[in-house]
Amino acid sequence: MNPYQQDQVKVAVATGVESTFATTKLIRNTYTLLAVTLLFSAVMAGISIAIQPPSFTGIVCLLAALALIWLVLPKTANSTAGLGVVFAITGLMGFGLGPMLTHYLNMPSGGSIVMTALGSTATIFLSLSAYVMITKKDFTFMGGFLMTGMIVAIVCMLVLFGATLFGYHMPIVHLALSAMIAMLMAGFILYDTSRIINGGETNYIMATVGLYLSIYNLFVSLLHLIGAFNNDD
Repeated sequence: MNPYQQDQVKVAVATGVESTFATTKLIRNTYTLLAVTLLFSAVMAGISIAIQPPSFTGIVCLLAALALIWLVLPKTANSTAGLGVVFAITGLMGFGLGPMLTHYLNMPSGGSIVMTALGSTATIFLSLSAYVMITKKDFTFMGGFLMTGMIVAIVCMLVLFGATLFGYHMPIVHLALSAMIAMLMAGFILYDTSRIINGGETNYIMATVGLYLSIYNLFVSLLHLIGAFNNDD
């Protein structure tokens, strides 16, 4: 091997080591921030349950969080200010979850319903994330399918909301939509984790928000499904 080839090998090895280090750092930062924000979100949900705000609080907090995600987060994701935005988003969404949790906790076996949804969410998330990290499979091909599915889900939600305003209640359709969203969120967990592992996402703040939203929506969907199947009415 001539000196030129030796230099090429050294550069390739150094690049590979640097890439591995960067990925490891991204994973560590993402999952550390995710754990802290999930805990913060749970605390805010507990505060919401304790003070019992009006039922429309959930919608107000969700809209405020979405405004931060769309308008503020992209501009601050590469600075320390982005951390404050992440905590504002997760705090709002946690607080907005309070009225929904109160509703289910007031049902017979309400505590069991919430804990089952929480445990199922944790199991699904950890299992899917571990699978991607161990196998290193690339699930980014699912991006187009998942986005199409989300558009369909949003349209269905708007139609159901309009039907409810006119007095039409379709619980079976609501359950089907919750099941659809749960499956989409499982897909997004695979997709987002794969992007983190394979270099598709290099910003840990954006990665954290993506995973948090998948976990949040998965939990809410499972809560609806488990609550419905445990409701005797």
